[in-house]
Amino acid sequence: MTGRLKDRVALITGASRGIGAAVAERFAAEGAHLVLVARTRGGLEEIDDRIRKAHGDDRAATLLELDMTDLDSVDRIGPTLAERFGRLDIVVGNAGLLGEMAPINHIDAKVWTDVVDVNLNANWRLIRTTDPLLRQSNAGRAIFVTSGAARGKRPYWGAYAVSKAALEMMVTCWAAETEETNMKINLLDPGATRTSMRAEAYPGEDPATLKTPEDISGYFVDLAAPECMHHGEIIPAY
Repeated sequence: MTGRLKDRVALITGASRGIGAAVAERFAAEGAHLVLVARTRGGLEEIDDRIRKAHGDDRAATLLELDMTDLDSVDRIGPTLAERFGRLDIVVGNAGLLGEMAPINHIDAKVWTDVVDVNLNANWRLIRTTDPLLRQSNAGRAIFVTSGAARGKRPYWGAYAVSKAALEMMVTCWAAETEETNMKINLLDPGATRTSMRAEAYPGEDPATLKTPEDISGYFVDLAAPECMHHGEIIPAY
């Protein structure tokens, strides 16, 4: 690896598996110090163990066990990082929830609320709590994972499609508001990728035909690097 993220402090949500885990391992290989967020302590510890094994204890991650539906806890991320590190350079908003594949009028109310909270409201809280630290960085970077489901006609995708469409508008609004700063804020659309969420949405699909999370991790490095010039864009990883 080239050390493109050497000594950068990077926060990654949904980091215990899939795309989040692959990005965590790639960022570690590029020299970043990681703050990893996920619901399951065991999953976080597995990623941390892999990073330690590959790069030694000096690259050990900081682990935050947090359910993104606990919005008040998301608010505390920024102050916690300010106290712990005094800085933050990169945010990857990857945590996501699919919900039910069903007609929109059949979706359970709690499922709808949870999906919108994880995919949209938690990311709004994440923006609010990390914006001051990213502004202080010499090259603050934010990357949010979106989906093609945000665009076009998507029957039965319900809350997921709505939440991702709203996420895209929210992030591009934030990007427009920060054009005169050192920050670069973008969305990344992974396309068809071999994840558990993809398997849930397309149960009959052969996962061997899909690219892996590791295959797209380089896109995240490009958008997180200090030399990135993209801003307010939706970048396709396909």
